[in-house]
Amino acid sequence: MTTTPQAQARAIRLGPRSLAALILVSAVGVVGFCWPFLAPPTSQIGAHAEDAPWLFAGLLILLVAVVAATISESGLGPKAVAMLGVLAATGAALRPIGAGTAGIEPMFFLMVLSGRVLGPGFGFVLGSVTMFASALLTGGVGPWMPFQMLAMGWFTMGAGLLPGQVGLRGRGERLLLAAYGFFAAFAYGTVMNLAGWPFMGALTSNIAFDPAGTVPANLARFAAYCLATSMGWDLGRAVCTVVLTLVLGPALLRALRRATRRAAFETAVTFDAPAA
Repeated sequence: MTTTPQAQARAIRLGPRSLAALILVSAVGVVGFCWPFLAPPTSQIGAHAEDAPWLFAGLLILLVAVVAATISESGLGPKAVAMLGVLAATGAALRPIGAGTAGIEPMFFLMVLSGRVLGPGFGFVLGSVTMFASALLTGGVGPWMPFQMLAMGWFTMGAGLLPGQVGLRGRGERLLLAAYGFFAAFAYGTVMNLAGWPFMGALTSNIAFDPAGTVPANLARFAAYCLATSMGWDLGRAVCTVVLTLVLGPALLRALRRATRRAAFETAVTFDAPAA
């Protein structure tokens, strides 16, 4: 007798309010990341770089609102809170490993596999909370932290949105997750470059953001900036994510799915009537 694979239970499901809040904060985040290419050359917006921390603080508030709305609407139970805490603590502890060594950051593969098993809602919350905890652990609190939280939330949520949630298992799933982790690692590095590149000033004049330049000119400068500063780091992160996903992925996927089945997040709690 054969059995049909069932859809994986979700610790957090995105409802209307949390989905709307997520769309809002993502839209604000896209503007916050991409404003150098959206502002016209005559806007003189580059002269207001000192206002950036206020934008970051507002983005952080929106992120907290998204997490709060997601948790309150999904009715996050104690078992989901416990799993969120364990995975976030593990990811925060993994991040400093290899810090400063060719982009070796093992936390990324954990985020990919967790988002895949537990879904996009849990993935976004996990990515944001993990990066926040990591910043506190490593002393990396600064105006860049909200953008790191948002980018990691997107990174982990994307793994939960990959196709084949039902039926795709084994080698095919691992290859899919490895490919996603490879390209998403570069995407994470690219968007984080956008968070700091406009404020480089004249320190790197040939590759810095030019407020008076055209969009094609600034795109060329940004591409040169990425190649010169972060390409090696992003490649190391991508390769590390692929290797760990292929080597440790099978065991971790089984462990996460087993824990999710036993937790029975979506099973309603009932109480038996007292015996007569």
